[in-house]
Amino acid sequence: MNQISNKVFIFILMAGFSLTACRPVSTSNKKTFRYNEPTGIASLDPAFAKNQSVIWPVHQIYNTLVQTDSKLNIVPSLAKSWDISADKITYRFHLRRDVYFQDNDVFPGGRGRRLNAGDIVYSLSRLLDKKTSSSGAWIFNERVSGPEAFRAPDDSTFELRLLTPFHPVLGLLSMQYCSIVPHEAVEKYGKDFRSHPCGTGPFQLKSWEEGQDLILVKNKNYFEKDSAGNPLPYLDAVKISFFDNRATEFLLLQQGRLDFMNDIDPSFKDEVLNKKGELKKEWEGRIQLSKSPYLNTEYLGFVVDSSLSAVKASPLRLLKVRQAINYGFDRRKMILYLRNSIGTPAESGFIPEGLPGFDPVRVQGYHYDPDRARQLLREAGFPGGTGLPPVTLKTIDIYADLAGFIARQLEEIGMKVQVDITQKSLLLEETAKSQALFFRASWIGDYPDAENYLSVFYSQNPAPPNYTRYKNPVYDQLYRQSLLENNDSLRFALYRTMDQLMIHDAPIVPLWYDQVIHLVNPAVSGFEANGLNLLELRHTRIR
Repeated sequence: MNQISNKVFIFILMAGFSLTACRPVSTSNKKTFRYNEPTGIASLDPAFAKNQSVIWPVHQIYNTLVQTDSKLNIVPSLAKSWDISADKITYRFHLRRDVYFQDNDVFPGGRGRRLNAGDIVYSLSRLLDKKTSSSGAWIFNERVSGPEAFRAPDDSTFELRLLTPFHPVLGLLSMQYCSIVPHEAVEKYGKDFRSHPCGTGPFQLKSWEEGQDLILVKNKNYFEKDSAGNPLPYLDAVKISFFDNRATEFLLLQQGRLDFMNDIDPSFKDEVLNKKGELKKEWEGRIQLSKSPYLNTEYLGFVVDSSLSAVKASPLRLLKVRQAINYGFDRRKMILYLRNSIGTPAESGFIPEGLPGFDPVRVQGYHYDPDRARQLLREAGFPGGTGLPPVTLKTIDIYADLAGFIARQLEEIGMKVQVDITQKSLLLEETAKSQALFFRASWIGDYPDAENYLSVFYSQNPAPPNYTRYKNPVYDQLYRQSLLENNDSLRFALYRTMDQLMIHDAPIVPLWYDQVIHLVNPAVSGFEANGLNLLELRHTRIR
């Protein structure tokens, strides 16, 4: 073990004595799935399902009109089917009639009432209501005229009317922001609805002691069944703890007191994985390793708006300099040695592995070619880096080693890169204001459609999402055309053309396409990862 790993595992050992003494293992026969949320949970109100810590429990408590399956296809949920008008403007959803809200004191006699189309209208209108101040209000920005776009012709039919065609709208409706809530609970609890959730999902809240644990129990009136007709979910409960130390979390997983751990902390990844990203021999049989593509592209961005005075004075305004950076470092070596092969080197476009639009054959990106990088610097007027001023790469602490690796390799082709470590909140502010000309960033898919990634470079979009201020009239035309195309094959072809065009213009340096990494208790089965890293527990079992 290296020195850092020794310290981590000494701490784990000490933590183990403390935890074993204070928290005895339960002998309950209940099938309870246990996981830890080190960042805590801010709310159980889906209107604020902005980050993973909130999205995961919200997904257990609520349902949406449509949902994604394990392959990221849009499939029915509360809506059993839907029709789309010929002009692609009106979507009519036909609701299930066997869905009931969870039992709650807000309903007469405490028994959950049946869901109706008015609940869909209420829930989506609530996102647009400024009084709600939902972080998800952007979903319908410039896509609907307002709450009048939502209609309920009858109890089992919901209609959505768009301003213009937008094919990915079904993906938007699958987001947890669009979970369906009963007006009775929101009106009764007001701001306290965050801790008094009521939905139609497979689990419902039993208790929440903030900072200690949160317990969800099976919703016995849940409507879904498996292919054999057995009611879902199989689990009796979900227990979420809030230990803020990842070493403690890893210890609990080893002890069988947690059932899974999301991602691997850099401090002990070398103890668990070899450089090929495989589980080391000593952990086989003790932990299951699950890896799958994650809709997240990690990248470096350049501000390329030449109307800005800071850009005019920067060598990064030059296409060949940006392309030289793309060719000037070894993504494969970086992923192998610094990330233990977690992720795929991004040698294609911005669309990540796992989406239908991803095609590394048709979209040719950049690979390590130092000779080509030096040639591009010569053509840009900086032979061997002569006359090329230093550039500053802004990043955050957890990516300092990656930024340092890139800077060292670029120095070999004649480029001097100064790595500036800053706070995440400050970096986000600077990128939004175009004050960071060269910066590290990532784009995690909000919904499973490549449009979500390509919108990052549409010139009519502000920052966010267009942090680079990229503008290309041909790209913009293709983007607008793709929104009108209902044929998947033709739309994906447009996506690839856009991706290739943008990559050639190099407003970014793609680093890697991420992966979902789960460490799972061997007693767990039916726990599948997905590209959105959405915690899916309906089909999960524990022996």
